[in-house]
Amino acid sequence: MKFLKLTIPVFAFLLLTGCKETVKEKEVVLRPVKYQIVGTSDAQKTRTFSGVAKAGEEIELSFRSSGIITKLNAKVGKKVRKGDLIAKLDNVQANLAYEQSVSSLNTAKSAMKTSKSNLDRIKSLYEKGSNSLSDYESAKNAYQSNLDQYESAKRNKSIQQSQISYGYIYAPKSGTIASKSSMLNETASSGQVIAILNAGKDTNIIVGLPENSINKIHLGDQTDLSFSAIEDKTFKGTIIEISPVVESSSATYPVKISIDNATAAIKPGMTANITFNFKENNTVRDQSLIVPVKAVGEDGSGNYVFIIESNDGKTGTVKKKTIVIGTLTSDGFKVTSGLSNGDKIATAGLQTLLDGQKVKLQ
Repeated sequence: MKFLKLTIPVFAFLLLTGCKETVKEKEVVLRPVKYQIVGTSDAQKTRTFSGVAKAGEEIELSFRSSGIITKLNAKVGKKVRKGDLIAKLDNVQANLAYEQSVSSLNTAKSAMKTSKSNLDRIKSLYEKGSNSLSDYESAKNAYQSNLDQYESAKRNKSIQQSQISYGYIYAPKSGTIASKSSMLNETASSGQVIAILNAGKDTNIIVGLPENSINKIHLGDQTDLSFSAIEDKTFKGTIIEISPVVESSSATYPVKISIDNATAAIKPGMTANITFNFKENNTVRDQSLIVPVKAVGEDGSGNYVFIIESNDGKTGTVKKKTIVIGTLTSDGFKVTSGLSNGDKIATAGLQTLLDGQKVKLQ
């Protein structure tokens, strides 16, 4: 009986604990939904592309000769001054060739001096009538030949000396080592990039534009910039370069943008959102509301969209809304009724959304 009294409270405790674990609510995972804010036809001419921040000047560092890397001072993030030694090769072949050129120069110099002394001696004898003209001409030709060989040996020595300097890399400008692609004791080829040096104080943005947009921008056009790494701050940019050739790897045209009000917080490699205004000047303003084709669905009641009602801009509820569409333009359907300027609408996965479903804005 005593055993029974003890076990009843324990059993009750376990029962209550088990019930609490069972009652524990399951965490709800909200479905992410891409959306777009409804705007006028003019507003739809504003488009945003993703780009990357780049240093004002990126310098590829490489050797002009081949060899084994025996010294490497390139550490990512390291600041260097102009003239600092970045890397060095063993230069075995270059040093050997230089030594041979010095030896050849000494030999040529000795031969030239000997022929010059012989020429002076024969000239003196010729002037006294003791040597013939042919002996004198022969001595002159011998001296000229040795002199030419001496000059050639001097040039070769200079060239071989330059070859030794090709085994050294010095910082051409002050900056920061952005990347390193070689290791100590590794064999490097002529022209192989050893490291990249970020130089210059300016930071630019590189963005690729598709062919349907490249002709809508011009040098000097203004853009709006934002960075995911820098919250609640926007920047202004100016287009400074437009490539006339498509980049094969991305099938886009590279465009360079300078940051008008750059800060130290913007670092090379950061992802940037660049907003272009493709509105054309001297055109009649079109205030018709536009929605993307992919945002419009159709059922027995007609065309519809999913409006997203959100208070915090992060989560919301989708509401199915019937709309009346008009003309199809290059930017999407014109909407004649059912929507208001500024409405948020879902732009993907309409077939799987439900009226009243809670979602996460993406």
